[in-house]
Amino acid sequence: MSKKSNVELNQEGENMEHKIKHLEMIMTVIERMGNNSFLIKGWSITLVSAIFVVAIQSKEKTFALWTLFPALIFWLLDAFYVRQERLLRTLYDYVRTINEKKIDFSMDTSPIVNGHIPSKGTGYFHAVFSRTLLPFHGGLVLAVAVAVFTFLY
Repeated sequence: MSKKSNVELNQEGENMEHKIKHLEMIMTVIERMGNNSFLIKGWSITLVSAIFVVAIQSKEKTFALWTLFPALIFWLLDAFYVRQERLLRTLYDYVRTINEKKIDFSMDTSPIVNGHIPSKGTGYFHAVFSRTLLPFHGGLVLAVAVAVFTFLY
């Protein structure tokens, strides 16, 4: 009677346990970055709306200009999380393809940033103006700018 092994083997018969654990570790952090990005969007809407309501009720109309500040800051913060997520997705792709013996459980993305691991669209500028952030945060900043302009004039 032989015992069945729970160890995953690749096509060459190598143990894949370390690679799978490393990929799971990277995916956990990617999920956390996505969750942070989602929370940033919620806080952005909430805080901008709250400041604008206070500005409307205030006698000082220029207070409405302050709504642009958190809108822009949250946009940049959200871009940071999106960039980190993209860097980690590139790291995931790299770890997925390397030999099991080279797995070191590193979460360092500097080789991607420095160009040692090829990547596309992982720069901060790409994240700020990405398809997901530009419509949301750009639209929010535009809506705030229009509201401030109509409120002040």
